[in-house]
Amino acid sequence: FGCVQVSPGSSVSEQSLSDSLALLNDQGLGRLLGSWSKLQLLEWVSSEAVTTILHKLIEMRMEQLCRGEYERSFLLEFQEWLELVLGWLAKVFVSEADGDAASLPAAPGGLGVQVVPGGGSVLKQWRCHMHQFFCRIYVNMRIEELFSIIRGGSLHLFFDLKFCLERTNQRQQLLTSLKSAFESRLLHPGVHTSDILTVYISAIKALRELDPSMVILQVVSQPIRKYLRTREDTVRQIVAGLTGDAEGCTDLASELSRGDPVTLEMQDSDEEGNDPEDWSPDPTDAMPDKMGSKRRSSDIISLLVSIYGSKEIFIDEYRGVLADRLLQQLNYNTAREIRNVELLKLRFGESHMHYCEVMLKDMADSRRINSNIREEESKLSEEEQPPLPLSAIILSSEFWPTLKEEKLELPPVVCQAMEAYTHRYEKLKAMRTLSWKPHLGSVTLDVELEDRVLTNLTVSPIQAATIMYFQEKSSWTLEELSAKLGAPKELVHRKLALWQQQGVLREEAGGHFYVVEKGSSKEKLDRGVMLIDSDEERDSNTATQSEQREEKLQLFWVYVQAMLTNLDTMTLERIHTMLRMFVATGPVVTEMDVNELEAFLQRKVRDHQLIMSGNVYRLPKSN
Repeated sequence: FGCVQVSPGSSVSEQSLSDSLALLNDQGLGRLLGSWSKLQLLEWVSSEAVTTILHKLIEMRMEQLCRGEYERSFLLEFQEWLELVLGWLAKVFVSEADGDAASLPAAPGGLGVQVVPGGGSVLKQWRCHMHQFFCRIYVNMRIEELFSIIRGGSLHLFFDLKFCLERTNQRQQLLTSLKSAFESRLLHPGVHTSDILTVYISAIKALRELDPSMVILQVVSQPIRKYLRTREDTVRQIVAGLTGDAEGCTDLASELSRGDPVTLEMQDSDEEGNDPEDWSPDPTDAMPDKMGSKRRSSDIISLLVSIYGSKEIFIDEYRGVLADRLLQQLNYNTAREIRNVELLKLRFGESHMHYCEVMLKDMADSRRINSNIREEESKLSEEEQPPLPLSAIILSSEFWPTLKEEKLELPPVVCQAMEAYTHRYEKLKAMRTLSWKPHLGSVTLDVELEDRVLTNLTVSPIQAATIMYFQEKSSWTLEELSAKLGAPKELVHRKLALWQQQGVLREEAGGHFYVVEKGSSKEKLDRGVMLIDSDEERDSNTATQSEQREEKLQLFWVYVQAMLTNLDTMTLERIHTMLRMFVATGPVVTEMDVNELEAFLQRKVRDHQLIMSGNVYRLPKSN
């Protein structure tokens, strides 16, 4: 039976189908088909050939139009094309005994199969088979491409995929394939954390369209969530995305800014007040957990916060990000940070953002204090003026995150300016004084050389202190500079690299650094620039989460030693319980995970600071 011949590599066009219809109109062939139909042999004789033709038609059409095309829907277009194929089938399966063909149920959105006169029950079966095959092939193709579709952020074809997936039994195939694609193509050290988060956010949007129950997302995202917990910078990248600092990622910032946000308190509340009429059971492939229908109401921010199960981690990280921004300010403009804090208060609650509000208040107070000090200095005579103009950000240390500590001895002229500023502050604020962090902040300076002037350069304090010492003499060794600055030689050498890059200093044999008084035209700068080396660009003024955690663990160690001194021996569970009861660190009570505590105590055992016998710990006896 060969009304339409299909060979590998060939294409089937509407003209081929029209030629086949003309052939079927031949009276002799029509009588033959009618005779076979009356003898009930037509389907038996032609079914295999017709099936092969239909499958080849649909597969080739789909490869030509759909493969790699993610920006538009194809259902309506394919519906019109399938009607032409149905016309060919109606001519093949003509039967005078059959009555009018019954149509298939209409698909959502009006995508139904029209009635083709002259067909019957056989034609209806073929119609069902053809649409079923189309849905299955379409789902297979999109499953292969689903990772690329999600990564590209396109949502146009998820109506098509959802429509076809509901008519096939391929849900588990999609779950397995997409989960495997995430694990093999996304979750490995070569992918940046921000890129993983971007794909995860796109997956949330796409799979929420595909499956409103969020079950597919819950299953396939488990490896992503587990892997993100192992990345040290995950929380910082999420916070950067929320506040609009992440490169190329505006989804989280827009999600934070949208009206009527879903607060995390609402996410944590129970569902007893929900209308029982709205309840629906979870799909059979849902993972057993306590989420229930909360999964369906979760938004992007809630899902990201739930990676760690604690919003305190995100609040602490945001405090660190906010501190970095405020400390890097060249002025006291905090409008952007105030907006972010207000938006985060809607998500996390006002009480949790109290410390951030105090930090912003410190900036406003610092602006006012600086204005008062500058006004007082303007009234002084020229001899009484401080050697350098100085501005300060004055912090309430209890409310700011832990700042990094670095040793740095500044040149005498800078120390004199700081002492003068402290004296004037003490006059404004009775019974208060200032404790300076000389390694933090920024310095604006001009560098005058024999043949050029570099103006309005903004550098770090250690870079400014380093170049200032070259005013005393034009050549220094690394050891001499390290002794002057009170900083490690490795750090000083790294900071000197910036001045070498700018053509101001040159290193010669023996570790000697010289001033380059005469430079090439390329080295001449006539405008203000911000000079930040690659090392400083990565650095943060605040301690990292791991550094802060280690500091808190050391605080726990003091309590553990005291408990073991009084009680002699204790089990891991008892130590954990007592720490949770009595130890509060930072702005919120931080609960230590029992596994983390066990790992910490085992480190103390390896360092011979603890002894473990059986299931109990005790302190070693002193000689």
